[in-house]
Amino acid sequence: MVRELAPHFEQTVLLGYPPFVKDVIDAGAAEGIDWSGHNPKLVFAGEVFSEEWRSLMGQRIGSDSPCFDSASLYGTADGGVLGNETPLSIAVRRWLGAHPDAARTLFGESRLPTLVQYDPVRRFFEVHAGTLVISADNSVPLVRYHIADKGGVLGFDELWRFLQAQGVRSLSDLGLNEDFQPRHLPFVYVFGRADFTVSYYGANIYPENVAVGLEQLEIMQWLTGKFVLETAETEQGDSYLHIAVELLPGVEPDEGIASVIAESIRAQLIRLNSEFANYTPPERQLPRITLHPFASPAYFPAGVKHRYTRR
Repeated sequence: MVRELAPHFEQTVLLGYPPFVKDVIDAGAAEGIDWSGHNPKLVFAGEVFSEEWRSLMGQRIGSDSPCFDSASLYGTADGGVLGNETPLSIAVRRWLGAHPDAARTLFGESRLPTLVQYDPVRRFFEVHAGTLVISADNSVPLVRYHIADKGGVLGFDELWRFLQAQGVRSLSDLGLNEDFQPRHLPFVYVFGRADFTVSYYGANIYPENVAVGLEQLEIMQWLTGKFVLETAETEQGDSYLHIAVELLPGVEPDEGIASVIAESIRAQLIRLNSEFANYTPPERQLPRITLHPFASPAYFPAGVKHRYTRR
């Protein structure tokens, strides 16, 4: 089906939830589509994803311009599109993803939120008790409407001063050309609505941290990217971190694959999550990985919106 549609696209634009867009790209490649020949642009909404994931998608479509060939939208059903990624916000987010200590200082958490810019003439953001509040002149005006998304607001100059304090001196330090002219719009960052953390030895473990461990190039050849994070106990009552991982169609479970995944996730959790690195005993840091066939009903039922944690 994907192969039948692709030749008719003058400009291919794929829009949707990040996992859905990835499924389309992978299904198309399996059917013989050379995505690079269509110069596709990717538009995402609805979920936070890592910059490693963006790089992976860029590689699969033949893109070498991650700041210009993809963008994420932030919005709600009742508020419409409230903000969107720009080349500048993507470049900043990619820099912060490579500098987790700076990201923790800026956002106050060990996970990377969606970072977008917005037009303050059309949207007015405030923060109330750590969550976002919006006022907007829609067909039904919204006045201090409580979105319930956890996040915050940063002025353009405020964010640039922070980056300068971290050693960023120019746009080229962010991977942009010096002649690029960014719009001086404020930023809003969004972690998401629900608290999907898992507590392990007093450390908050975020799905976003686990995802980075899975989204390494040498690992994603086996996986869809879906996983379920949970804590469990042995018969002796010892807690451990369990991660169920979905395999791509045709990939068989293998202990060697599970071992590589476990080591990668541990390394990224230690790098990104200071609570995990300091609170969790070293002998308890290696997660237990179970590998599951594609669309396994136990953890990855088809036709159901996926949840990345269980409690």
